[in-house]
Formats: sequence, C-alpha cells, structure tokens
Amino acid sequence: MQLEKSLAINTHFQLQWEEKQNCFVLLYPEGMVQLSQSAGEIMNLCDGKNTIIDITNALEEKFNLVGLLTDVKEFLEDAMNRKWVIYND
Repeated sequence: MQLEKSLAINTHFQLQWEEKQNCFVLLYPEGMVQLSQSAGEIMNLCDGKNTIIDITNALEEKFNLVGLLTDVKEFLEDAMNRKWVIYND
C-alpha cells in the first residue's frame, strides 16, 4: 500500500449512514454492505484527500488510541481488493 497517496470511495459505491441500522452502509447497484463501526469510521475518512497516515491519525485522536496503523492498513487492503476504495490520483 502506498501510505502517501490519498484514498477515495470508488464511484460505483455510495457510503451513507443508515439511521435504522445505526451504522454506515456501502450501497452499490447489486445491493448493500453493512459496515462495522470501525470499517464505517475508516471509510468515512476516504474522502479523496486523506492518506492512510491521515486516516490513522484522525482515528487515533478521535478514539484516544495509538497503534492503529496495522489495522487500518489491513482493512484498506481488503477494501481495495473489493474495489470499495481507490487511490485518488
């Protein structure tokens, strides 16, 4: 993974908060993926401006934690493999 490149949600997907399910979901033409709280927090920061480092720093500050880089990278690698997230060139 390229830590210095910004990430964006693939235009084939739409991230939105679902009040009834109390979580973020990822919508796509064939259906919907219900995201865990941590996955939703990460995806919400994939705005085309934030890098993996930026996302990790924001989450560590928000939740008063340290050492999240490995977890964030693992999730984003999986999200990229699923085509949910792309590098924002």
